[in-house]
Amino acid sequence: MDDPKRIYECLLDYCSTTAIIDQVSIGLVWTICRSQLSGRQQSGLAMTPQSPTRTLRWPGTLVNKPVKDIARWVLQWEPYQATVGMAALNSSINACTQTPPGMSLHPHPGAANLTVFEHFLPQLKEKKVVVIGHYPGIEDYIDNYGWQVVERQPAAGDLPDPASEFLLPEADWVFLSASTIPNKTFPRLAQLSQSATTVLMGPTVPWLAELQSFGVDYLAGVEVVNEDALFQTAQEGGGVRIFETGVQYKVIAINDEVTASWLKQQIAETFAGKERLNLVMEQWYSAGNNERFPQYAELQAVNQKLSRLDLAYKKVWDRLE
Repeated sequence: MDDPKRIYECLLDYCSTTAIIDQVSIGLVWTICRSQLSGRQQSGLAMTPQSPTRTLRWPGTLVNKPVKDIARWVLQWEPYQATVGMAALNSSINACTQTPPGMSLHPHPGAANLTVFEHFLPQLKEKKVVVIGHYPGIEDYIDNYGWQVVERQPAAGDLPDPASEFLLPEADWVFLSASTIPNKTFPRLAQLSQSATTVLMGPTVPWLAELQSFGVDYLAGVEVVNEDALFQTAQEGGGVRIFETGVQYKVIAINDEVTASWLKQQIAETFAGKERLNLVMEQWYSAGNNERFPQYAELQAVNQKLSRLDLAYKKVWDRLE
């Protein structure tokens, strides 16, 4: 397993250097960022921190900012800043990557937010299951199947954060909330879960094949199916309600074959982008310009992304041989 701290480098590789922010909404439960690239809009989500604040310094300043500048906030420790950064990253990833075929899940009747658990339930009989993050309604799984839930702000039946150190190495299955990425607990939790089948889940999930190299076996994220309904529901305080109005769960198993195909596609698209930039740069200097190529930083970012993609592909290819 690769060093899980590299997840942040990997995420930022997928951040568009030309997209701009079109809208940001920080709801009670969900933060949404909509970005725009070449006239095309795409949204990304992250879970809003559960500690209210009145002292944010940047409201009213984010629209029309480059996504790449705000996405770097995911590295910050201030929770709202990191959350907005994660939502911006997801909007960029959703616009720039095409996910492989997966399984779109029909909402579980009466509890759409628990759809992922119901999908995997047949595989979990008599297994040690640990869930990172308290999902509304999960009490039934605790009572009926003996699942253990670890939560930063424990409710009745939950265990506090330190329990992860003891429970995850012994677990058969771990359901890991993707909110652990912006809150910076993902690296340690991924290390502790390396012996388990790990499902990274929730609307905060970034659709990246490279997550396999950090020990993730399944991505259970969401597709936006009705953007207007998603924004309205989140802005009106919706939590689990977004699964009934604006998004739908999708599950992708990221084994070596899937990851290799996914990475190969990303390499081809990134290389084509590099070639386009090289052509524009050649035309720039052929026109007699002596100043540095205006898109030099973008070309550097593309080269860096391509290098990391090649390395990730080689590791998977070596395992498949």
